[in-house]
Amino acid sequence: MKNISKKTLSYTVFYQADSEGGYVSFAPFLHGCHSQGDTLEDAEKNIKEAIELYLESLIENGEDIPIEEKTFSGEIKVLASSQ
Repeated sequence: MKNISKKTLSYTVFYQADSEGGYVSFAPFLHGCHSQGDTLEDAEKNIKEAIELYLESLIENGEDIPIEEKTFSGEIKVLASSQ
């Protein structure tokens, strides 16, 4: 029987308030991995589950699990004309 080892991985997640209520969450390093929730706590729980399922799918399909190295984020302010 194959010995399965597990390790803790860490991925950057962004949360955004939805205009219709609740929150949208996504893991930009895992393309297409996103979720939502009525509260930030729900959104966090749901994106964690989405990431776990995403990684599980990669394993089942024989694909490599992406390892997110150091990431940096910032905020850029730009001046835009109003209409």
